Amino acid sequence: MPTIAPLDLSGHVVAVAYLGDVPVFAEASGLVHRLEDGHKTIEAQDGLLTAVYDPLTETLLTGGEDGRVLRIARTGAVDELAVVPRRWIGQVAAGPQGAVAYASGKTAFVRLADGTVKAFAEERTVEGLAFAPKGLRLAAARYNGVSLHWVAIPGDPVDLDWKGAHNAVTFSPDGRFLVTSMQENALHGWKLDSKPGAEARHMRMTGYPAKVKSLSWSAKGKWLASSGAPAAIVWPFQSKDGPMGKAPLELGTRGNVMVTAVACHPSEDVVAIGYSDGMILAARFADSREVVLRRQGKGALTAMAWHKSGQRLAFASETGDCGVVDITV
Repeated sequence: MPTIAPLDLSGHVVAVAYLGDVPVFAEASGLVHRLEDGHKTIEAQDGLLTAVYDPLTETLLTGGEDGRVLRIARTGAVDELAVVPRRWIGQVAAGPQGAVAYASGKTAFVRLADGTVKAFAEERTVEGLAFAPKGLRLAAARYNGVSLHWVAIPGDPVDLDWKGAHNAVTFSPDGRFLVTSMQENALHGWKLDSKPGAEARHMRMTGYPAKVKSLSWSAKGKWLASSGAPAAIVWPFQSKDGPMGKAPLELGTRGNVMVTAVACHPSEDVVAIGYSDGMILAARFADSREVVLRRQGKGALTAMAWHKSGQRLAFASETGDCGVVDITV
C-alpha cells in the first residue's frame, strides 16, 4: 500500500513540481514551499498566478500579480528574470536554449538566455503559452485560435484559427500536433506536419461535461490525458492523424466525481488521476487496471507531479491539502 507524507498549507495551491529530489508547492498567495530536510517557505510573489516546471534547468518559473517573472531553484534561490510594471503576469512557459516566455494582457514576451527580450503583440489577451519541442517557436493561445511565432526569425506569425476562446496550449512531444483547451468544454487540435503551403488539419475533441483544466502527455507522447469528466479522458496520438476518428480511453470512472488533475508517469503508460473529492488513482492504459494512491481528502486536486524515478508523486489541492505519495512500499 502506498504511504503518504501529508503537508497542510493554508490556501489554494497553483502548481507542484519536483526540482531534482525536492518537491515544491506554489501557493496562490505567493508562498512557495519546499520539502528538504523539513518544511521551508519562500515569499516569492505578491500574489502568484502561474507556475511551471522547467526541465532543462530543473527550476520552477513563476509569474504573479506583482508583474514579476521568477526562477526558483532547488536550493530555494530566487532569480528575477523580468518585471512588467503595474501589470499581471498570467502565463509563463519554459523553452529550449534557456528561453523563457511570459504574457501580460495582449503581449507575449520571450526572454532569451543572454537576457534579450522580444515582444509579440496579439489582438486579444494571451491565455496560454507553449514552446515547440525543437526550435525557438512559441505558440500563444488567444480568442479564436493560436499564433505561432518564430522567435529568432523576423516575420508574421502563422495563425491557426478556430472560433472560440482557447485557454491553454500544448505541443505534442514530437512537435507534430498542437492542442488547446477551450472555454466550451472541449479540446481542439491541429496537425502541424502537413505539406508546405497546406492548411493544418483540425481535430475536435468534444463531449466533456466540464472545462478541461489539466493536460498531460504520456512518456513517449503517444497519449494525451485530460481532466474535465468523471474519468480521465486519454486521447490516442500514435498514428499519423492522431485522434482523428478514434475514441479516447476513459480511465478511473467514478460516477459523478469529476477528474480535476492528471499527471502521466515519467516512463510507463500510466496516469495519476486526481478528483474533486481529493482521491488519487493510478490507471494503466493497456488494461485500465487501477490502484488507489490516496483516499478522499479535503479539497479538489489542482496539481500533481511525478519524481523522475516514477516512485513518488507530489500532489496539491485547492484547500492546501497536499503531500507526497511513496509507491515504493
